[in-house]
Amino acid sequence: MTSTEILAYIPSPAQGVWHVGPLALRAYALFIIIGIVVSVVWGDRRWVARGGTKGTVLDVAVWAVPFGLLGGRLYHVATDWKTYFGPGGNPVEALYVWNGGLGIWGAVFLGGVGAWIACRRRGIPLPAFGDAVGPPILLAQAIGRIGNYFNQELYGRSTTQPWGLEIYERVDSNGRLDPLNGVSTGFVEKVVHPTFLYELLWSLAIVALLVLIDRKYTIGHGRLFALYVAGYCVGRFWVELMRDDFATKIAGLRVNTFTSAIVFVLAVAYFVIATKGREDPATLKSNDDVDGGNDAADGDASGDADETDVNDRTADALDVHTSDKKAEEEGSTRG
Repeated sequence: MTSTEILAYIPSPAQGVWHVGPLALRAYALFIIIGIVVSVVWGDRRWVARGGTKGTVLDVAVWAVPFGLLGGRLYHVATDWKTYFGPGGNPVEALYVWNGGLGIWGAVFLGGVGAWIACRRRGIPLPAFGDAVGPPILLAQAIGRIGNYFNQELYGRSTTQPWGLEIYERVDSNGRLDPLNGVSTGFVEKVVHPTFLYELLWSLAIVALLVLIDRKYTIGHGRLFALYVAGYCVGRFWVELMRDDFATKIAGLRVNTFTSAIVFVLAVAYFVIATKGREDPATLKSNDDVDGGNDAADGDASGDADETDVNDRTADALDVHTSDKKAEEEGSTRG
């Protein structure tokens, strides 16, 4: 079956990697980077609007992003360990992040640890920070799903729906099958549900909903972040039910299905019991911003003191001049 025989379906990209000399340009990595940049820029604007210090989100991202990438990879390897450590697996490939495979649950968890460390260093509350960056993070996830499209991964079961996705056979320069790094031969191996696209669209819908809720209600103390997590879990739950690619299972269900359900319950519980309302903007200022303000105040006080000293010295000089003039007049009278 060739792509020309099926015109109604969504075609996959011919390749996901382009080689420029020794450099390999990977669409998967490119869209992850774009997502990170977008989330940092938008997240910083949201943080400043809530009363925080400009530039804080980038400072926190320096900690959160590496932790998140590590956590995402660890979760993927742990839940798909047979691919790397089972029969025929290559343990070294567990380090090949560029080949795809980042578990969002591990990324959010360890990324949160990195953010917690950075927030403590800056002296700002982590829950409030989470409320500011929650929607941007989910937008970054949606952008990252485009990378799955180029990698021909994260798709569902076979379908005959007109929006089905064509999965092409890809081969390397030697004609060997290479789904990730190869180039399409034009042969359609199968037509599947584009579950990566379903998740992308669901994520965008949740982002819009979160923004509307944040504008209408004074929600804070991490409760908006909890809504982001809960909303994403609902979409991920039904997406996982549509997939049939290899995955570790428990009681016949994919591990990610269980994870989605458990995390959803925890997120809803936090939303219910967390403090209502929104934080005082003054509590969102970073340590360096507060210290800068104190230094300025100290400078003003020092300036006032210096001005007082100058005035005192001027007054003393006038007194001396007046005394000398009076003495000269008395001497002239006596003479």
